[in-house]
Amino acid sequence: METILIVDDEKNYLVVLEALLGAEGYEIVTARDAKMAVSILREADLDLIITDMKMPGMTGMELLETCKKINPEIPVIMMTAFGSIEMAVEAMKKHAYDYIQKPFENDQLKLTVKKAMENHRLVKDNRLLAEALSDRFRYGNMVGKSKPMMKAYDLIDKVSSSKASVLITGPSGTGKELIAKAIHYQGPRKERPLISINCGALTETLLTSELFGHEKGAFTGAVAMKKGRFELADGGTIFLDEVGEMPPALQVKLLRVLQEMELERVGGTRTIKVDVRVLSASNRNIKEDVAKGVFREDLYYRLNVIHIDAPSLQERTDDIPLLVKHFIGKFQEGDLKRKIELRPEVWKALYTHPWPGNVRELENVIERAMVLHTGGVITLDDLPRSLVDTETEFDVERFVPSHIPLPKAMEEIEERLVRRALAQSNNVQSHAAISLGITKSLIQHKMKKYNITL
Repeated sequence: METILIVDDEKNYLVVLEALLGAEGYEIVTARDAKMAVSILREADLDLIITDMKMPGMTGMELLETCKKINPEIPVIMMTAFGSIEMAVEAMKKHAYDYIQKPFENDQLKLTVKKAMENHRLVKDNRLLAEALSDRFRYGNMVGKSKPMMKAYDLIDKVSSSKASVLITGPSGTGKELIAKAIHYQGPRKERPLISINCGALTETLLTSELFGHEKGAFTGAVAMKKGRFELADGGTIFLDEVGEMPPALQVKLLRVLQEMELERVGGTRTIKVDVRVLSASNRNIKEDVAKGVFREDLYYRLNVIHIDAPSLQERTDDIPLLVKHFIGKFQEGDLKRKIELRPEVWKALYTHPWPGNVRELENVIERAMVLHTGGVITLDDLPRSLVDTETEFDVERFVPSHIPLPKAMEEIEERLVRRALAQSNNVQSHAAISLGITKSLIQHKMKKYNITL
């Protein structure tokens, strides 16, 4: 619910406006003078201010100037008597949204308020989108401001300039390839090729040929010489996706290339020198595979000079609003980008779903919803049944980091719940507090404690 602050020293106007606009579905807060209004402005989450021009003490014009200093985004509508139109025009020059003349027509007032609210939503949406885009372009197509993502960003910044091998681990759909791309394109090799290959998608014979190349006639079908991915990546970076799936015999050949930075094509005898940075990724626990003897220990340590963990979506639920906004923009057709609204029950479903497919699954869900929705509103009917029907249990192992003391774990849970409630309520503190079953002053205390800013 959007909140309007009405400021007037005449009680009758406060009563009339509160009844009129309250009936339109707005939450109404009133103040008898500008000083009280400023106090409310500093504490409350407001979407619109309607103020009389002439009041004892601080005038409406002075209140307007103060409002614009505290929060320039909030639209201010000035109320003025017939004789003070010139003052109203002056207020417009000081960035008042509009003015209404006393006595006012109810329909005109409601229309002016509606337009002011629409403008305010647009300003907020543009700001949030700009923030999301800023993050996205800084790290390729990665979107997120959660603690796990900020940790990943920090590691990317630190390792991009080096030549050290990086192993990126995490469940499928978490964006491991995006991390690899960010490392490459922020580093000194960004003008050289980034060559990728999925080690789990090819047979051993084909994978060997793809990695190291082959000479003409090396095997049936080898009608011409072919350079491998390592040669093609010379001077740049090679990304070995799903490296944990590599057959044992091929692991030996890969280890030699990493140690010596030289290779021989299949069927060839000439040693070829290469200068390649190696990035790899796996959704397997390669350390466990080493213990089982299915992955070479020496190769593991050669690949895992630096380790980056791609967090699951359950570990970064704070990023769901940014990701949703990003995917909505991606799947909107045409040049006209209209606002898409998600019903509260949709947000609840998105937050409570366990997301076994991680960000990739969320992307598919939003793509489906963008195809099925009508009227610019996404409802539960636009979501897959798996999101609507599944009751999920709280999974503490995935919700908070393991092996931390109980007080710290409780703080982790509390912070995430506060952030989630604010996101679901469009950063309206009073609404977030209600959803959490606490007072507004308490949620403000929690926001200060966890350095949560809106």
